[in-house]
Amino acid sequence: MSPSTSVSALTIAGSDSGGGAGIQADLKTFAAHQVHGLSAIAALTAQNTRGVTAVHVPPLDFLRAQIDACFDDFNIHAVKLGMLANADVIHLVADALERYRPAQIVLDPVMVATSGAKLLEDSALQAMRERLLPLATLLTPNTPEAELLLDRRIGNAADARSAARALLDMGARAVLLKGGHLLEGERVIDRYFDGTNDREFDHPRLPVDAHGTGCTLASAIAAQLCRGRTMPAACEAAIDYIARGLHGGYQPGRSEVMVLDHIGAAFRA
Repeated sequence: MSPSTSVSALTIAGSDSGGGAGIQADLKTFAAHQVHGLSAIAALTAQNTRGVTAVHVPPLDFLRAQIDACFDDFNIHAVKLGMLANADVIHLVADALERYRPAQIVLDPVMVATSGAKLLEDSALQAMRERLLPLATLLTPNTPEAELLLDRRIGNAADARSAARALLDMGARAVLLKGGHLLEGERVIDRYFDGTNDREFDHPRLPVDAHGTGCTLASAIAAQLCRGRTMPAACEAAIDYIARGLHGGYQPGRSEVMVLDHIGAAFRA
């Protein structure tokens, strides 16, 4: 696979000082797909495999400067959105995306860390619904995030299918509802819906406590879109990438939390 040098992918998200999620995972994923990765850091976290201990949101002018610098010099085909901690940040990012109009916007609506730490202020939820969902080419919530966006419970497969359609009605052009938090036997089922295509992707549920899978999935989809795949094909390839990364995952910290093996997964990215 030759590098894709004509287009870049930009992640606008939070930094994970532990290296397993956020901006760090996004850039590893872009590199694994041989897509040039750019970053605009919307939040700084003091974080390790045990949890998040502090969050700092940089000045808005500095975030705007990062985004402008990237669009000023690079051919950005896809933007991946991750942790955007408050309403002011969301409005700034939405304004920038409306100005620059990248071809693909993959929105991972990060609200709560795997550790349980809250990463989104209450006032930001409505801003995300009103400003970012209508801009998203693809929305990639997990079950708890979809429940917050829709203000309703998702308890089974029928609820999940209904939720994917409801999220589409909120403005996103396509939805990939991740199934890791929904217990459906020994398989994890991710549900894709764009109004025309209705697909389910499933993998065996692995007995691991993994960190950074949501960030990595969204950035892998963005990278696959940069390489010319259709949205359903990009989702399928990115889900396979996560599965490979989990199979080769390792525990870099003193907890039992596992991070993905991007190098091992890259050989077939």
